[in-house]
Amino acid sequence: MYLFFFAVLFILFQYMNEKSIYESQEKQITKLTTQLDKANAINDSLNNRVADLNYFTLLGNDNAMTYFEQKGFEAFDVEKFVADALYEQNGKPEGNPLIPYEGLNGTMRINKLKFLNHRWILADFTDGTYWGEMVLEYFIEDDKKVDVQPIGSILYAN
Repeated sequence: MYLFFFAVLFILFQYMNEKSIYESQEKQITKLTTQLDKANAINDSLNNRVADLNYFTLLGNDNAMTYFEQKGFEAFDVEKFVADALYEQNGKPEGNPLIPYEGLNGTMRINKLKFLNHRWILADFTDGTYWGEMVLEYFIEDDKKVDVQPIGSILYAN
């Protein structure tokens, strides 16, 4: 008789223990599923944002890439080639001639470039203290000569 009661109590204890473990795991699964859904929503939102930002880039613009492919160039190579040509201008002692401002604390140099398409580039420039931005128009001749003209620029006040 004692053995029977002990067995019933043990089975009841095991049942309650397993039930609480099961409920705890269910709560944790629900919580993690909710977190995963939120993370996936944020990830989708960020992917959409990146796609929107890549729309105005040379490598994200199919028409611009097609333009270069028809001329026998790869867009990635053009971007690198033109960027190298613009950064080479920084090495001149009087500063980059494309920048229409004189440096007050040194020579003005181009820091960053963003290729918008097969024709325009956004450029950031600075002399170490003062900085600005400009829009450049570029053309690539068949002999791979790069012709760059500033369209507009702004120098920010300190």
